[in-house]
Amino acid sequence: MAKTSVVVYRGTGRRKDAVARVRLVPGEGNVLINKRPMDEYLGKKTLEMIVRQPLELTENVDRFDVLATVNGGGVRGQAGAVRLGIARALLVADEKLRKPLKKAGFLTRDSRMKERRKYGLKKARKASQFSKR
Repeated sequence: MAKTSVVVYRGTGRRKDAVARVRLVPGEGNVLINKRPMDEYLGKKTLEMIVRQPLELTENVDRFDVLATVNGGGVRGQAGAVRLGIARALLVADEKLRKPLKKAGFLTRDSRMKERRKYGLKKARKASQFSKR
């Protein structure tokens, strides 16, 4: 039995503590995140819109199926990580898409992270109330 090779494009996206490993396979535009449909996993239309942005910008919505594995962070951070992963995978698929993706800001890694907690404080910056006496 001969193996048929399916072209798979991979991309990794990170946002806050979320890490997404994204695979683009030829298909009809289905998006699965952690083996669940995107609308079931994310639950909000705004987050679904964030995930679809790179595909809509490059007009590849109906050309690829997106298979993403995400862990860490919250749902919003995970959506941002999947968006970056999709954009990077689209670059692997077609290098000509770099200009529109770069202009829209989809290839830029958002480096903002949660600040670490410092000793002597309750949170990163929150201290106990000051009293003179």
